[in-house]
Amino acid sequence: MSENTATDRTPVDFWFDPVCPWAWMTSRWMLEVEKVRDVEVRWHVMSLSVLNEDRLDQVPEEYREGLKLAWGPVRVVIAAQQKHGDAVVGPLYTALGRRFHNEGRGPVKEAVAEALEEVGLPADLIEYADSDAYDTELRASHQEGIDKVGQDVGTPVIAVPGADGEQIAFFGPVVTPAPTGEAAARLWDGTLLVASTPGFYEIKRTRTADPSFE
Repeated sequence: MSENTATDRTPVDFWFDPVCPWAWMTSRWMLEVEKVRDVEVRWHVMSLSVLNEDRLDQVPEEYREGLKLAWGPVRVVIAAQQKHGDAVVGPLYTALGRRFHNEGRGPVKEAVAEALEEVGLPADLIEYADSDAYDTELRASHQEGIDKVGQDVGTPVIAVPGADGEQIAFFGPVVTPAPTGEAAARLWDGTLLVASTPGFYEIKRTRTADPSFE
């Protein structure tokens, strides 16, 4: 890795929903990539609840219930961003994700409240879990990410500058466990290679393992 400062690094825009375990895995990989490549992650929210709100009749009942619960955490994150700036989004996501996924607690309000306290944000932000006060901003952030890749994907969405100045955007990668060190670098290099190939759309295989948070 070079001696470049953070301001010289290539910006990587990352859209996430804090309740998605696969986005969480990818986000931990991106933090590893920051250590071994000259990139800087910029965190943005998207929402599985927004993504699926017009097709709820097509998803299983259990998943519909999960989508109802998913509104709370993402609303808290967007409220924190709007009131306290972009810099709080990454640390808050980390604090939430560790509780939701590594600790297996899910998106319960107690976990959200603890995450706010951990990163030094006001406790009253929890009130936005049940408020649509910043839904316009939430939907705008969601749409910005989804417009780059289309409606047929979920979270995460990643976008990076391409050689021609246009952004290269893609869903995923979906991976477990999150690669570290040079393995993280190789996956990053390979992902950029295929994503930047004109006309390339998809590589996929059946998932045979659940997310591993170890």
